[in-house]
Amino acid sequence: MIRVLLVDDDPLVRAGLKMMLRGAEGIEVVGEVGDGAAVPGAVRQHGPDVVLMDIRMPVTDGITATRALTGRDPAPQVIVLTTFGAEETVLEAVRAGAAGYLLKHTEPEEIVEAVRRAARGEPVLSPSAARALIAHAASGSSSRADAARQRLAVLSERERDVARAVAEGLSNTEIGARLHLSVGTVKAHLSSALGKAGVENRIQLALLAHDAGEE
Repeated sequence: MIRVLLVDDDPLVRAGLKMMLRGAEGIEVVGEVGDGAAVPGAVRQHGPDVVLMDIRMPVTDGITATRALTGRDPAPQVIVLTTFGAEETVLEAVRAGAAGYLLKHTEPEEIVEAVRRAARGEPVLSPSAARALIAHAASGSSSRADAARQRLAVLSERERDVARAVAEGLSNTEIGARLHLSVGTVKAHLSSALGKAGVENRIQLALLAHDAGEE
């Protein structure tokens, strides 16, 4: 059962998400809060696997709340669910540790599938969010590329292979097939690469690989 925490300052939005997710097999809404300030306590209380996080909230915004969850063990996967799709906002969310970014007009079945994918550790991006990250990678500066290369230099060759495959959007199963590794070995290399590179999730690793020109 995938445990989900809802974070949104609009009670109607929370009610709609709760109704939608409760009709999905294998998903349980374990809690809801109306502001980012309440997120750490709610995570401690409910132990969610996935947090659906709004950005604009009255006291603590979703970016700050996402960043506050970084380093928790275990840390829930955060999917930002918002009306704002600007490139700067997408990048802020990803750098804060969000594993996904969806707009609120996303179809209900896509949100349900996104929750399932996030719980498996797979990245979840709306088309506009994906375009924002691609645009960011395409406009990379030499200093940013150099910094990214330095962070990836500590990876083993196999970990770099996995990082490149992640940057291409491949799943663990697809990476295993390409590199002739078991899924468990792929996960081990991925976990090691994340730790060595100092990033929280696959999207951050993919962004780093793009910045370094590894894709």
